[in-house]
Amino acid sequence: VQLQASGGGLVQAGGSLRLSCEASGNIGNINVVGWYRQTPGKQRELVASIAHGGSTNYVDSVRGRFTVSRDSAKNAAYLQMSSLKPEDTAVYYCNLNQREFLGARTYWGKGTLVTVSS
Repeated sequence: VQLQASGGGLVQAGGSLRLSCEASGNIGNINVVGWYRQTPGKQRELVASIAHGGSTNYVDSVRGRFTVSRDSAKNAAYLQMSSLKPEDTAVYYCNLNQREFLGARTYWGKGTLVTVSS
């Protein structure tokens, strides 16, 4: 399974960006797709996730501003980010966990950089 995240860039505070994560390869029974972010010197943190049944979860700092969604037909997930703040600046990664023959397995994509200027 390969994951390709895209959509990052430079945006002013208050602006919006939409990140995309496209999955390819042996896509199976997906448990959850997550969006994480990481800044230098800090641990990668979960920003938002969407489970197989459609339930979503957000870290408190982005709730109400970010929306995670997916398009199963396209094997894609999205993170719509609005009202961006400078503290949202980070490399964003998508993550997919799926059930496989030998058990659940997690895949990571390469990150996409989001820079929010003040």
